[in-house]
Amino acid sequence: MEITRICQWLSLLICVLLLLQTEGVPVGITFVENAVAKGAVCLDGSPPAYHFNKGSGAGINNWIVHFEGGGWCNNVTTCLSRRDTRLGSSKKMDTSLSFSGFFSNSKKFNPDFYDWNRIKVRYCDGSSFTGDVEAVDPKTNLHFRGARVFAVVVEDLLAKGMKNAQNAIISGCSAGGLASILNCDRFKSLLPATTKVKCLADAGFFINVKDVSGAQRIEEFYSQVVQTHGSAKNLPTSCTSRLRPGLCFFPQNVVSQISTPIFFVNAAYDSWQIKNILAPGAADPHGQWRECKLDIKNCSPNQLSVMQGFRTDFLRAFSVVGNGASKGHFIDGCYAHCQTGIQETWLRNDSPVVAKTSIAKAVGDWFYDRRPFREIDCAYPCNPTCHNRIFDQNERPDV
Repeated sequence: MEITRICQWLSLLICVLLLLQTEGVPVGITFVENAVAKGAVCLDGSPPAYHFNKGSGAGINNWIVHFEGGGWCNNVTTCLSRRDTRLGSSKKMDTSLSFSGFFSNSKKFNPDFYDWNRIKVRYCDGSSFTGDVEAVDPKTNLHFRGARVFAVVVEDLLAKGMKNAQNAIISGCSAGGLASILNCDRFKSLLPATTKVKCLADAGFFINVKDVSGAQRIEEFYSQVVQTHGSAKNLPTSCTSRLRPGLCFFPQNVVSQISTPIFFVNAAYDSWQIKNILAPGAADPHGQWRECKLDIKNCSPNQLSVMQGFRTDFLRAFSVVGNGASKGHFIDGCYAHCQTGIQETWLRNDSPVVAKTSIAKAVGDWFYDRRPFREIDCAYPCNPTCHNRIFDQNERPDV
């Protein structure tokens, strides 16, 4: 009986250890305290922050700087609603984050990058790290300083060893993925000329498309974001010299001019874009899309047809990326959003694959120039390896 009990405990311990290894390690927060004097602050005026898991061995001079996502605020009202949350204040952020997937320190789960310096930069400005307005209204105490936050965080990391980087990747998810696109060439310019620099955008390719009511809502929204945050001067001049600044928040108007190598990971049926760009609540007053947005299996034939149309629009917009040797992409046919920082979608036995290749393998092959990877998946529901998002019934669809 005692031996049986010991065996049961050992089995449980092994399961827990495997789970911890899979789910990642907790990494503490670092506040950039000297940023306040430079005006490089969150919406509420608190210092920016990041989580830093140091590299080791052969990876000691390799760096991943990843920018967190979390949408945007487009006016004083929406920015005030964020100001006293983790998306507007470092005072409200969790002091520890789990690192898994692309950020895992396990060779088994992250074979190409496990020993790199891995940094997650917290998002608290609401402008994809592009804003810079000097004036602060004392009535709201809102600070629009995302671009300053970007600069001061990179400066802090350079002082902590990134100035010796042999390899470096700027990455991001969602609004952070957009930040990695808009700041791709800027990041390279801030690092030594000898550093091999590449960019990785996960779920950051937001497209300019009408919603189901026929309104061009996202175009207006992005123009308001750029106006509120004073972002125009920090957007790529290759775009703003041709188009209105608000249009330069859309990757489709920027990527063809990016000179630094860049890789895109995106779902053709990006769940955030389906929920918030294609079928936002304002365009669906009777909630006909609610169940469909929660779970793609709930979608009617007509809704699936509309989503197939979204995929067509996405691929048309994405076509401007081209097939240049320095660019790569993994576009799966899944209902998903942000797939690099989650172990189950980055690299696991059942992870999504396109052309028989996982996201981890595709990104690693591209970064190390082992082989190019530019693959677009077939249309839903053809890929059985997809991990399609299922949202909680109580979760607001438009987040």
